[in-house]
Amino acid sequence: MEPNAINYDAQGLVPVVIQDWRSGEVLTLAYANAEAVARTRETGELHLWSRSRQELWRKGATSGNTQAVKGLRYDCDGDALVALVEPAGPACHTGERTCFYRGDMDPAPFEVLPALERTLVARQAQRPEGSYTVALLDDPAHIGEKVEEEAEEVARAAREETDDRVDSEAADVLYHLLVLLRSRDRALADATEVLRERAR
Repeated sequence: MEPNAINYDAQGLVPVVIQDWRSGEVLTLAYANAEAVARTRETGELHLWSRSRQELWRKGATSGNTQAVKGLRYDCDGDALVALVEPAGPACHTGERTCFYRGDMDPAPFEVLPALERTLVARQAQRPEGSYTVALLDDPAHIGEKVEEEAEEVARAAREETDDRVDSEAADVLYHLLVLLRSRDRALADATEVLRERAR
């Protein structure tokens, strides 16, 4: 990114939408000045400008919830940035994962799989009694069998059944595949990273 491509406002600031590199979820909105953008590029960690304190700050400097920057993008007018980050913890000072945790919370389609993965991590750690997910995680061979079974069911639905049945069976495949990945301490993002490399 060329520094002169950014059009800072009269206060020398540019809004920065901070987005999770892996899930695409929006974490927060903040502001940066030229020095913050330069420090971000130099260090690989998100630096911003605090409008309330009137000072440069490194995200997570006091909380430890740093954000490693994987990419910086700017819009067609150069007057807004997107920072694609790998967060080391919650983005919000309240402890919430994202600052946008209020309002209409019906999950958008792209939020469903990341939310499901977080639920699977919680099930693995908390191990609630009677949990189907826990039972699968405790039987790795059975998880593989379930993925095979669900894959056959979606293939059969595609040949012989309605679109709604295809959708339902595909959802079953995705769930069981995510459980299988979790059992190996892998995530969907690890597989999508392979696809990203292949698409280059």
